[in-house]
Parts: sequence; C-alpha cells; structure tokens
Amino acid sequence: MTREEKEIIIRELTERFATTNYFYITDASTMSVASINQFRRLCFDRGIDYKVYKNSLIKKALETIDADTSALNGVLKGASGILFSAEAGNAPAKLIKEFRKRGNQLPLLKGAYIDAGIYIGDNQLDTLTNIKSKNELIGDIIGLLQSPAKNVVSALQSSGGKLAGILKTLSEKE
Repeated sequence: MTREEKEIIIRELTERFATTNYFYITDASTMSVASINQFRRLCFDRGIDYKVYKNSLIKKALETIDADTSALNGVLKGASGILFSAEAGNAPAKLIKEFRKRGNQLPLLKGAYIDAGIYIGDNQLDTLTNIKSKNELIGDIIGLLQSPAKNVVSALQSSGGKLAGILKTLSEKE
C-alpha cells in the first residue's frame, strides 16, 4: 500500500469518526469466509457499515477525534474491523449478539465508542445492548409526560360517571 493510499484511508476514517457518534472495533480474524459473509450480509441488512482496516491507520484516524480515545489504542492488535452505526449506539451490539445466537462465537468485541464513552472488552456487550438510542429516550420521556395527563383525564371521566350515577340514584329516590 502506497503512502497516498494510506493517507486516503486515514482521511476517509477521519471523516467517518467525525460524522458517526457510534463505532465498534471487533476481531473477526479467525472467522470462516462463509461466516464473515453472513455477518457482512446481516450488517448490510441492518444499515450498519462493516470494514476491516489496518490498526496503524485506525490509530492515526482516532487521533483526530476531539475526545480522548487513547484507551482504544490498547485493543488495536491483530485484525480489526469497525462497525459504524449512524442510527443507534446499541445497534451493533444487538447485531453481534443476534449473530452469536445463530451458533457463531465471533466476532469478538474489542472496544466501542458511544457518544464519547469508551467500552473495552467483549464482556461489555450486554451493557452496550441495554444502552438506549436517542429516539428511544425521547419516546420514554414523551410517555412519562403523557402519563399524568392521561391519569387526570381518566379520573375526570370515571368521576363524572360516578357523579352522574349518584345524581340519578338520588333523583330516582325522590
């Protein structure tokens, strides 16, 4: 690979890191060709971009991020593939777990970058699947805000029915 080719890849990675708040670094080096093709197909179907890069190029591109990503330098050994997710920070974690449920042991999670938070190690996969996306959090907040209003409306409706029943009973007694 020529110096110019390396610079182009570093520039592309730098742009991806700048425009994506969520990426996962994985190790799929010992996966069979059939398994890696299945994994790539699943990534494509979910709108997650998966590419394999040289560790030295990843390190240089990570240096351009405003956040401190030095903790990720320790995981950049061996073969490294990066999962980029534009939609949700937990989407790649869910994808990896689903792929493993199909009988695959790999890919291994080396590290993840979620909104300037860094997660190191495959043992973080469960934690990452439970992280809520921005849209999920907004939905939860809207649900919480609507809940009191719904309770007031239902209380008024049920109280009105009770009041009408009491008035009817009183009027029938007379």
